[in-house]
Amino acid sequence: MSAHFEHHVFFCLNQREDGRSCCGNQGAEAAFDHMKSRIKALKLNGRGKVRVNRAGCLDRCSDGPLLVIYPAAVWYHFDTPADIDEIIDTHIQQGRIVTRLQVE
Repeated sequence: MSAHFEHHVFFCLNQREDGRSCCGNQGAEAAFDHMKSRIKALKLNGRGKVRVNRAGCLDRCSDGPLLVIYPAAVWYHFDTPADIDEIIDTHIQQGRIVTRLQVE
């Protein structure tokens, strides 16, 4: 049985009410929107391809902002749209891990 998606990307978009650090306060929403738009523009979205989803807290706040790509279970930290582009170009399109952004 094959996977429904080749890559399933989850962005932590959690927003903490108590003021503690969280991905939602570190540009995660804009990065999520950027990836969704770029994946669609590249026609990489849809069944058998890539799905980009919102997630609540992924419980790694000190490493954020974060996304994780399944089924490989590779976690990435990002700061800029260029980081998101590199993840798309290298991990999603070429199948190579972006080690400089990877979070163990």
